Amino acid sequence: MQRRRFLGVSILSLAAVAAHGVSLGQAAEKKRSRLVLLGTKGGPRVGGAGRSNPANLLVVDGVPYVIDCGYGVSRQLVRAGVPLNTLRYIFLTHNHSDHVLEYGPLLYNGWATGLKQQVDVYGPPPLAQPTEAFMQSLRFDIDTRIGDEGKPDLRKLVVAHEIAGDGEVFRNDSVRVTAMRVAHPPIRDAYAFRFECPDRVIVFSGDTAYLPRLAEFARGADVLVHEVMYLPGVDALVKRVPNAATLREHLLASHTLTDDVGRIAQAAGVQTLVLSHFVPGDDASITDEMWAEGVRKHYGGRIVVGADLMEI
Repeated sequence: MQRRRFLGVSILSLAAVAAHGVSLGQAAEKKRSRLVLLGTKGGPRVGGAGRSNPANLLVVDGVPYVIDCGYGVSRQLVRAGVPLNTLRYIFLTHNHSDHVLEYGPLLYNGWATGLKQQVDVYGPPPLAQPTEAFMQSLRFDIDTRIGDEGKPDLRKLVVAHEIAGDGEVFRNDSVRVTAMRVAHPPIRDAYAFRFECPDRVIVFSGDTAYLPRLAEFARGADVLVHEVMYLPGVDALVKRVPNAATLREHLLASHTLTDDVGRIAQAAGVQTLVLSHFVPGDDASITDEMWAEGVRKHYGGRIVVGADLMEI
């Protein structure tokens, strides 16, 4: 079984697992929670550097929890060995396209492969309206397949829960999820999520500018998955997007530089920091060491430079 080592952390290569025909449950030591980075590229562009758009997966007591639905999330779940018809919970950090572009199609793809249980979706407004609009856009197909194939009505399986502010947003026998509004202008309703699982606590920063109070939200977590921006790569990125005149200003106001990610992780006292949602995420010239260098100046814990289909 192939394993890769990233800055002192042993990571199971899920691509190698799939190649050997081994399921997720058989591949790693059995634990009650499992974290897989499905997509680690920030931004909606589809680039050639090999990273998929933002999405994460938690499996707790055998139940999948999907966090964000960037383009490619359905394919990445399949590659990770998670049947799409087992969808149960989806959490959306905010409504930028790179986080929601495949939200509706993921629901449909699950339904197309046998989904018959309720799927609860948690995210900031607008959530109910685009959910309904997606279903309406496929009304002809859904109605046809209900009558022709005997499928349950997908529209009745999906329940959208809009997050109204900071605090607990979900709880069951295995997981408690709390949300905290972060700084991602011009979007006001953007959130970090804290998942308290039976065996560990995992925090997802979502998209955010440097926000010292995020350290308090992540205090004592076992794993912090934090977005990261590499400043020298920003100007090169802007040149590749000629139709966005104020893109540079947005990036600098809305994302967290490597040094500041290290400050947050150190203040939070987290055991492991996972870098993801790379900005820019389609520049192959930026090495893992370049991503980690600024972080390491301020954070003395374990650093994982994320990659698609990496299991933490």
